[in-house]
Amino acid sequence: MSNFTNNHPKRPPFHRIGVMGRAGKSSIVETLNELIVLLKSRHLSVIIDTETAAIEGMMIDFDRIDGVQLKIVPRQKMGEHCDLVIVVGGDGSMLQAASVLAGTDVPVLGINRGRLGFLADVNPDELTEKVGQVLDGRYWLVERFLLKFQIVQNHEDGTPSTQVIHEDVALNDIVLHAGKSVHTIDFKLTINQHDVYRQHADGLIVATPTGSTAYALSAGGPIIHPTLDAICLVPMHPHTLSSRPLVVPGSSQIAINIHKDNRTQPMVGADGKASAPLDNAQTLLIAKHDKTLLLLHPESYSFYEACRTKLKWNVYSEEFSLDK
Repeated sequence: MSNFTNNHPKRPPFHRIGVMGRAGKSSIVETLNELIVLLKSRHLSVIIDTETAAIEGMMIDFDRIDGVQLKIVPRQKMGEHCDLVIVVGGDGSMLQAASVLAGTDVPVLGINRGRLGFLADVNPDELTEKVGQVLDGRYWLVERFLLKFQIVQNHEDGTPSTQVIHEDVALNDIVLHAGKSVHTIDFKLTINQHDVYRQHADGLIVATPTGSTAYALSAGGPIIHPTLDAICLVPMHPHTLSSRPLVVPGSSQIAINIHKDNRTQPMVGADGKASAPLDNAQTLLIAKHDKTLLLLHPESYSFYEACRTKLKWNVYSEEFSLDK
């Protein structure tokens, strides 16, 4: 039994299935081809993005692209053509899909060909069974929120203006880091216009519950159940023993300013994408994004089981078996 609450009603049967894979990763071809064969056997329309179709070894009959059975569209257009998108790859591939499909109301299912797979949770050897369950209407549909950050120029008095220098969105996390420098960053954190602290650290990870099992976890942050409406702030190697991760409401308005005495060039990135510089005459604003991503899980999915297996909580499974 899953530990999720299905807060979205079941959809009508899926007919137009999008297929996405990590471009440039030929090792996923076998799974992609197996998935396409399964979808064709059910007489479903298959939509493939151009980057996935270009992967060497893809089993695509280009002579039968008639706009109904098989269609190839730009990745940015997948949300316009699909009822469901199935991503083959690791959590990084799911993050790429999130940047395209957030806000489209098209659910995403992940088949894991990566390392951990907290987002892509279907094992390749269970593809036929688990995807079949989903196509038969046996699944959980859950909503994950994203974060948005903006780097804005400050007024002369130091208050943020409306001039946006750079902005991006993240499903997992937004990271303030020191780039290639070995110096710590001297920054001030404000939440809802209340001063929180001035910190010397290698950086700060601002993570969603979805991202609490990613980079934030490796920095000592807590694991947050993905259904909670919360944001986690995890300092990276803080220069004080009293600094600890902080969990705040999902509605929080977060602001970060670099102190004038800072000696390095701070950078800000979302979900591991290209970072942008943050100067002390600017403010980094972080808040919940107005778009969400719908994730689809097979009916047997359990977040706690995923933690046990992927984080090796069951390493002593014979001695501490949870079986009845």
